[in-house]
Amino acid sequence: MMIFEELLRVLACPRCKEPLSLDEVGAASGGEEAETSGSGTLSCLGCALAYPIRDGVAELLASEASPWVKSGY
Repeated sequence: MMIFEELLRVLACPRCKEPLSLDEVGAASGGEEAETSGSGTLSCLGCALAYPIRDGVAELLASEASPWVKSGY
């Protein structure tokens, strides 16, 4: 198991403390690039916010969050 997967299990939304889910840029293509791109978002279903991941660093600040809209709807 990757270290990041273990970390994802303990991360929580700083606003409502609900678990976060990973939405990686390029993940839909299924390529290895998605795992190493270092970008995407950590999304919270509890308060519908998405926290950006930039250059491999999750920015878990309310000021950096944006409204989360699940694609496919």
